[in-house]
Amino acid sequence: MESFKTKIVWRLWFIYWLMFILGFVILGKAIYIQAAKGKEYREMAEKTAYRLEEIDAIRGNILGDDGSLLATTVPIFDVRMDVANPNISKEFFNKNLDSLALGLSKLFPSKNKNQWKLELKEARKKGNRYYLIRRNVDYATLKKIKTLPILREGKNKGGLILIQKNLRKMPYGMLARRTIGYENKQENLLVGLEGAYDEELKGINGNMVMQRIAGGEWIPYLAENRIEPKNGKDIVTTINIKLQDVAEQALLEQLKENDAHQGCVVLMEVATGDIKVIANLRKDKNGNYDEIYNYAIAESIEPGSTFKLASLVAVMEYAGFDLKDSVPYQGSISWSKNAVMKDDHPLNTKYITLEDAFAHSSNVGVSKIVYKAFGEKPKRFSDALYNMGLGKSLGIEIPGEGKPFIKKADDPNWSKLSLPYMAIGYELKITPLQTLAFYNAIANNGVMMKPRFVKEIQEAGTIIKQFEPQVLVKEVCSKKTASKARKMMEAVTERGTAKGAFNGAPYKVAGKTGTAQIATAKKYNKENYSASFVGYFPAENPKYSLIVVVSNPSKGKIYGGAVAAPVFRAIADQIYATELGVQNAPSPYDTEFVIRKDSTSFGALSIMGWLPDVLQVNRLLGVNTNNLLFDHKFGICLRTQDTLSTKILPIHKNILPDLKGMPAKDAVYLLESMGIKVILDGKGKVSSQSLPAGTRVKMGTTITLTLSSS
Repeated sequence: MESFKTKIVWRLWFIYWLMFILGFVILGKAIYIQAAKGKEYREMAEKTAYRLEEIDAIRGNILGDDGSLLATTVPIFDVRMDVANPNISKEFFNKNLDSLALGLSKLFPSKNKNQWKLELKEARKKGNRYYLIRRNVDYATLKKIKTLPILREGKNKGGLILIQKNLRKMPYGMLARRTIGYENKQENLLVGLEGAYDEELKGINGNMVMQRIAGGEWIPYLAENRIEPKNGKDIVTTINIKLQDVAEQALLEQLKENDAHQGCVVLMEVATGDIKVIANLRKDKNGNYDEIYNYAIAESIEPGSTFKLASLVAVMEYAGFDLKDSVPYQGSISWSKNAVMKDDHPLNTKYITLEDAFAHSSNVGVSKIVYKAFGEKPKRFSDALYNMGLGKSLGIEIPGEGKPFIKKADDPNWSKLSLPYMAIGYELKITPLQTLAFYNAIANNGVMMKPRFVKEIQEAGTIIKQFEPQVLVKEVCSKKTASKARKMMEAVTERGTAKGAFNGAPYKVAGKTGTAQIATAKKYNKENYSASFVGYFPAENPKYSLIVVVSNPSKGKIYGGAVAAPVFRAIADQIYATELGVQNAPSPYDTEFVIRKDSTSFGALSIMGWLPDVLQVNRLLGVNTNNLLFDHKFGICLRTQDTLSTKILPIHKNILPDLKGMPAKDAVYLLESMGIKVILDGKGKVSSQSLPAGTRVKMGTTITLTLSSS
């Protein structure tokens, strides 16, 4: 028994020492591999490591309505060189090294010729087959690189290695940037049209096998195994880049002049709902204005007086009121003990009609009319607003549309103040674009169009999908009510709150001013305002609707007619001057006066120029012009057998007039008064001008006038 135990013990010790020796041998081998062979094995691992890498598809373009590039993808390149390429002989390398280094030093002067030469020599000595020349090289620079010695031989004979990457660019800078959109890769965020049409724009990525070489660098492996990407499709927008530029400049000037916080402009085509212009500018922390936030689409605000159109359309459509229906008027009214509503500019009248209340933006008048119509049944008012499409989002494709809030009469927060204050644009919220869509519907005989930002999708220049204009509400009101509403809006610019802004315009505008107090910390104050103007033109045959909103002007002017309407005017002037089909008449003149002669007969004569001089000539010839008095006006005088017609040439700030037929001295005086430098070619009257009429000009612009005595 003892002998058996002894044998077992010896066997256990044998196994123990055997395992100890085996473990020691394994440990020694591991140390040997790590110390003696580690470098060799690591290099082998590096040489045989592969990975599959994606090749980015080229993102599709975003185009303006005329094909202008609003956003495009441009290639940039990491440029490398296989310096140790066996196809580059020692003699060839040494012979051309000096010239190559010189060329690189001119293209990339951060290193001089000698530094480039030394680096290239050292890279070849070390067998570097992936030497980095420069990252993020644009195509123009790449073309120059391809002309350099050695590299011009290409990949196989010259060792040139190009790694293409894609960079998104917006050729027009900040123009419509928030609407066009962009990609924030860090936050995986796509905004604007870039986000809305990402699936169409992004394409399908390809892939290729990459091999890791000594030094940890990855290089393409076996080009024949590469799967090419499928590039993205292009989208064609409705945006007109020329008008966009005009709008942003006009808005920027007004924001600066009034030191405002932010502002927006949206121009819509009445019949289709096409958005031709959308500009959003906000002051940044440095005091500069930029497209930071899509105010027009995203921000639901209390609109103030511009909402009075919807209120009075509801009154006419659902309560049967007419434009001449009236209510007793006073400059203020108490709707409760602590709620006194006042008109900023009280009217001198005992009664106020619906039309006058709108034209003069009377808070008291509009609220009393709405209360008279719906005071006993306020639900009819809120229901009417929803029936007209005002309580719903527009459903545009661009993400981030602000939700409208139109309080309903059965809302727990409804109070006796809700009806009169909603009537004038408070206790509700709506975005500028939603406001514009309603005004556009009135201009469009009651048909509300969905704002359209994209017309079609193209692939390789071929249209593969079209987006037709879409009706949101077939009838926000009857055609009869829409006609009355348009008459109200014409009264605003003819004799109401926007009369001054459109005085002398060669076209007719219909619209509404708005001046709303902005609530801060749930309280209203006399410091924060939103000034707006929204309407359409030409009034007789509406083609475009337009809204301008300027938030928090701080230089004293707060009213929509003074702050927002000038932007509207600048944009409308440009469209009128340059776009066929907008003008109601071919003449660029306005204000015609006619005098009949009873005795003397004159032949036909047309004279253009400084009207006081023109009229004086006619007086000396015995023509009766006593009731034609002009001061500082240019125009044309047409005298026929027994009539004298005199028309004024409208002079708009920064808009070039049509000078054809004007004497040189008058044309020079007029242009220099606008700050324009004039070059004359010839003698006599203006026969042509180097910049066409309607061109938006800046101080210091130079124009050449060609003169002719014929």
